[in-house]
Amino acid sequence: MPSVPPIKARHLEILTAIVREYIETGEPVGSRTLSRRRSQALSPATIRNAMADLADEGYLSQPHTSAGRIPTEKAFRYYVSSLTAARMAAADSDRLRNEFSGLDTVGAHVERSSHILMELTRNVGIAAAIPALAQELDQIELVPLPDRRVLIILVTRDQMVRNRVVVLDQSAGPDELTSIRNYVNRNFSGWQLGAARRELLRRILEERALYDAAHSQLQALCQRGLLEVDTSPAVFMEGASNLLALDLRMTREKMRQLLQALEEKNRIIELLDRFLDLPPGELDVRVGLEKIHPAMKDLALIGVNVRMGSGMPAKVAVLGPMRMHYERVMAAVLQTSRALEHARFWS
Repeated sequence: MPSVPPIKARHLEILTAIVREYIETGEPVGSRTLSRRRSQALSPATIRNAMADLADEGYLSQPHTSAGRIPTEKAFRYYVSSLTAARMAAADSDRLRNEFSGLDTVGAHVERSSHILMELTRNVGIAAAIPALAQELDQIELVPLPDRRVLIILVTRDQMVRNRVVVLDQSAGPDELTSIRNYVNRNFSGWQLGAARRELLRRILEERALYDAAHSQLQALCQRGLLEVDTSPAVFMEGASNLLALDLRMTREKMRQLLQALEEKNRIIELLDRFLDLPPGELDVRVGLEKIHPAMKDLALIGVNVRMGSGMPAKVAVLGPMRMHYERVMAAVLQTSRALEHARFWS
């Protein structure tokens, strides 16, 4: 979280009380409301003077003359800089651990993370796996399908699993595909995919490494992308519709623009890359996201970088209104990231 210059202790106490009250009610906060709720009484006049100072410093705004004050983006930034994550309820912690049981791939764990965050926070849950550019082959599987089709299952050492169906010019029998699979796994397991593919193509051209029938099918499979993978991030997001139920004080057009922006994968990747830049395991809270899109001005992002057990980097985050229960969301993000970090994958 970015550092914020300090303010006077009494002003900070009053500012914190205003932010908490506003988070709960969504209404402008008046001096009399604060005076009644304080355990150590301050007069409304004293509170009004402090509120006037805070407004002059850019921490509070006033919708109209007779109304109370509303915390600004600057106020929320100061507020979150002093917070620590709350303790997650035992029932939620148990549920989180159970949510990952039975999942055996990186993609499945990352996708489930976005769902867990959405359910725990009632905001927008986001999770992304960021494949390394130089992934290493673990193994392939080739499954014959009707109509000359073959299912290619490729597993990399970081436990990412990709499936692709290709169509060959001639049908390939189970024995041919088994021979090709065994050859590739025996010779290239542990190789970086790019290097394995280049070497495989070289052998096809120069050595005719397999008997002729399988050789032609191996060449056909290579032409259709054997050992090629898409290294773009796998991004999952759930709960965008939750924003419709929140009082974001947006026009219908602004809300439409926001939902449209969230449908763009590149925009989500930019959001995660730009605002979540701390080392793995360190929680990052960013308030006001208009640099990504004007419609995100009144939103906040709480997230963390994760190094999964497979070694693959990932990011998990919650996107929601500035007026959110930060401690609770911070706890959900931290616990989900730790569960993802220690998840066991099929190998």
